[in-house]
Amino acid sequence: MRAFTQHKGIAAPMDRSNVDTDMIIPKQFLKSIKRTGFGPNLFDELRYLDEGKPDQDCSKRPLNPDFVLNQDRYKNASVLLARANFGCGSSREHAPWALDDFGFRAVIAPSFADIFYNNCFKNGLLPIVLEEEVVDKLFRETEETEGYELTVDLESKTVTTPSGESFGFEVDDFRRHCLLNGLDDIGVTLEDADAIREYESSRKQTAPWLFNASN
Repeated sequence: MRAFTQHKGIAAPMDRSNVDTDMIIPKQFLKSIKRTGFGPNLFDELRYLDEGKPDQDCSKRPLNPDFVLNQDRYKNASVLLARANFGCGSSREHAPWALDDFGFRAVIAPSFADIFYNNCFKNGLLPIVLEEEVVDKLFRETEETEGYELTVDLESKTVTTPSGESFGFEVDDFRRHCLLNGLDDIGVTLEDADAIREYESSRKQTAPWLFNASN
């Protein structure tokens, strides 16, 4: 998993509430568990004018010109601005996979669905909760200024605008530690690899029958 310390990137405004995980990555694209390759189908139903199918060449599909990520000014966005209850619906991990594969490193919203929020941290994507008035302000400034970039600093737990205005956010210390060090659940376990090997070695002495290949 990629570590997250500080990121500066163009912000894209997703101006709708209750965006569910099926809207983020529709169900027909959930056949793979490789964590990659989902970016072209991110927000598929909103992004294209036809119905998306698995293994389809998205470069040949008609784009919806009104969708925010199809506008030239937002094509390289890496910070997503969203509205309340982002990521509601089913618990699919493919949702943060698709956002990450597209190129987003952080999502800022007034609130998130709990399971989606937790899945983001497990997959290197930083979900940031800010007050609704602050999110409104960021939406306005993003829409008013082309190339509007936000700086997200996980170490200082701040989001900073181009004018230098900063907003603090809260994040659990353990989750922060994992993101700063690029640790998923397996990585966290491997931090104790020496202790695990020592325990297994001692168990071979105290309970050798557990390790007898003939049993």
